[in-house]
Amino acid sequence: MSLWRDSTASRPAPVPAPVTKEPARFDPPSKPELVPASAIPPTARPGAGLPHKESLIAADITIEGRIEGGGSVRIAGRFKGDVDVQGDLAVDTGAKLTGSVRADKVTIGGELEGNVEEASRVELLPTGVLIGDLKAGSLTVAAGARMRGQADFGWDSGKGAKITIHGGGHGAERGNGS
Repeated sequence: MSLWRDSTASRPAPVPAPVTKEPARFDPPSKPELVPASAIPPTARPGAGLPHKESLIAADITIEGRIEGGGSVRIAGRFKGDVDVQGDLAVDTGAKLTGSVRADKVTIGGELEGNVEEASRVELLPTGVLIGDLKAGSLTVAAGARMRGQADFGWDSGKGAKITIHGGGHGAERGNGS
């Protein structure tokens, strides 16, 4: 007679509970619908109650041509040509624009080689470089910014100041805006 139980005796195997999980379904993303450009309404000036739209020239892009339109433009790469927009223009740090500019607000953090022919407001950031003449309603220049050219601001009210700046801030001339 044995004093222990035989551990090799067969036991019934546990039966797993039935799985009622539905198989996973894969719904491929729907393709965006293409809309002809003629069906898109033109963009109004910012602040006119419509959404603000901005076009971007990315940092690794170089383009030559002309930009015209009702929206805003941000240049992070290189662009050679004139820009005439009813919105804002931003030239990001490290970017370069070679050409004339007409825009509502112009923000320069990179390099602009050309004239700002018309703007309500121009901001020259600490990393900004402007080589050319400027005509604007107002001008803000941050410490560290560089400009070589003539600046006329406040001219829309007829009481503007005229400043000519030569590289590094040496030899600046001031006039009465005439």
